[in-house]
Amino acid sequence: MDHKKHKPGSNWWFLLLLVPFVGTLWVPFYNSAEPAWAGIPFFYWYQMLMVLVGAGITAIVYFATE
Repeated sequence: MDHKKHKPGSNWWFLLLLVPFVGTLWVPFYNSAEPAWAGIPFFYWYQMLMVLVGAGITAIVYFATE
């Protein structure tokens, strides 16, 4: 197997992975029905937004540490 070595200081990119994790765990922030967007309560569209944010951040961390 070919093991790549990470550049020095590249481990800081992995801290970005905490953003969607903390954003989802902080329930009092998004535990409300208003504002609704297209009839969807804030609670639901915030969670779906965190899925997209998490996927985007995962891609950024992957390419930054590759």
